Amino acid sequence: RDFNERCAQCSEVNWGLTDGGRFYCRSCHNVTERTTEVVNTDFVCNSRIHTICKGLKNQEKTDGSCEWYVCEGFQLILKKQAEALEALGVCPQMKDEVLCNFWRRYLQKTKQAYWNTSAGENVKALPVCDSSTDVDSEPERPSPLQLLSLSESEGNLQTDSSFASSISKVSESTSVCSGSVDGSLYLMKNRKEKLRMTMPMTLSFCYMALLWLREPMTLSDLLRFVVEGHIPYLNVFQDFPEKMKLYGLDLKIFRVESWPVYEEVHNKMLELAAFLDLPRFPDITDSCFLHPDMLCMKYLMEANLPDELHNWTCRVVKKIRIGEVDFLTLVPGNKSTQNVKYDVLAAAVIVVVLKLLFLLDDHYEWLLSDFAEGRNKNNKEGGPYFDFEKWYKVIKCSLDMKQKKLDEERAKYLWRCEKVLFYSDKMKSKVLKRRQTVVNLQNQFGKLSGSVLPAEKPNPSSFQLSWSEENTDGSCFHGHSLKGVLQEKRGLLTAKNPDYWLCTVKLCNEKTCGHRAHYREVDFPQSYHFVIRLFSFLLRIQPSYIHDEVCVIEHKLFNKKLCKKPKYNTGLGK
Repeated sequence: RDFNERCAQCSEVNWGLTDGGRFYCRSCHNVTERTTEVVNTDFVCNSRIHTICKGLKNQEKTDGSCEWYVCEGFQLILKKQAEALEALGVCPQMKDEVLCNFWRRYLQKTKQAYWNTSAGENVKALPVCDSSTDVDSEPERPSPLQLLSLSESEGNLQTDSSFASSISKVSESTSVCSGSVDGSLYLMKNRKEKLRMTMPMTLSFCYMALLWLREPMTLSDLLRFVVEGHIPYLNVFQDFPEKMKLYGLDLKIFRVESWPVYEEVHNKMLELAAFLDLPRFPDITDSCFLHPDMLCMKYLMEANLPDELHNWTCRVVKKIRIGEVDFLTLVPGNKSTQNVKYDVLAAAVIVVVLKLLFLLDDHYEWLLSDFAEGRNKNNKEGGPYFDFEKWYKVIKCSLDMKQKKLDEERAKYLWRCEKVLFYSDKMKSKVLKRRQTVVNLQNQFGKLSGSVLPAEKPNPSSFQLSWSEENTDGSCFHGHSLKGVLQEKRGLLTAKNPDYWLCTVKLCNEKTCGHRAHYREVDFPQSYHFVIRLFSFLLRIQPSYIHDEVCVIEHKLFNKKLCKKPKYNTGLGK
């Protein structure tokens, strides 16, 4: 009551006391260095006990380190990932105006920061970009994302006093097990929580921000850039400041020994968006890169397929209405809306179009290839007809080389980081001595066998396979014609092939097994499997996910005929 100074951060006079006796502002949670004198007569009459808070944040230790929290480690990682994405050409407002708001909202929802414990007081909602405005407009600019524990006190994120108090009680007995203040408590308390912050969730945050801004980067692109080393993820804790000592249980939180999984990152993004109570995301229109028509054009170019196929992919997209804004736009928490995987959807549309025109039954496509080969030999006028067999050989050669190189790089990848890690202070000397022995042996064997330079990091590119029409070897099929597989009927071009086989007659309940249809290579034609394998490589996902989307599109496309129990061949597989 006697402390009437105004808060240096928000100019309010609304003070409370932490368990350590320090004054904190109830309005903005700013903690001052001022402490109060506590009078206690429980022990000896007329005696006074002065309690002075040690201060959890930025407390210097004898070894030069400082106390830090797990959430601060994740914030530093998000900051570095956002900076890497900006270096790749992402909109500059992503870090400070979108990802920062998402992260602050997460800390608020999980009651780690930015929330008020006083009864009856409402928490002010964090500003989020309005989905009705254009992404290029300049919304209200929030405070920039920064490293909390090592920044200036004026920009520090102040944790709630009860949260800090509970951690301080546990940290005294468990601090020897981790470098962070709350490492052991974090693992014990959040083991059963679905949205406990993890390393894959940092990528979910990044993808959510990219989707909010409608950036021309799909989730498969994001994960590929992570694997190629353009976005910090593996061993990113090596870039922590020296004052942030990391060992023990911290390694279970920040150390990564596996590649990020597409489905896990995507599902966590959906859960996060619903958990944060985000509004409807900005509309995905036909001018956005994530629209199926745009992505189909990209993947047709990368798969070295004829440009004329794009007209057919657009017809399929329009026919089954998967290019509509309401279908493509994410509405968090609304189970009735579709959770679209934009890159997988586009790849599946192309596969369906190839089945419509070439059937992909290991027979019809080769007959068309014989016809195209004979026509191209005898008739040199006009553009060449698309030869599926020739395309297959060119793509298979390139795909096998790329896949072999990728498998070798993954097999040779050293998960061990340069920074020495140890689980306790007792093990530190042994680990350092062992590491030095390993380094000496590597140097000796390197001199005997000849030093091998590490592979250079590939330049970031949206295309993994590139084809040029200037090549004289005829390996580019972009300008080839589809006249050999089309016929004009009632003024419209239709496929000569009247048949179609379905991948599955009935879709599975996704909640039961996680897939809409089962996929085994032996159950399907080799041509179909090759096309699935091609897009599986381009997207770096399991073939079964593309097969699932193909089955869903087929059932939308032939829904009326399926209800009428058609006589045409419903094909292979389940």
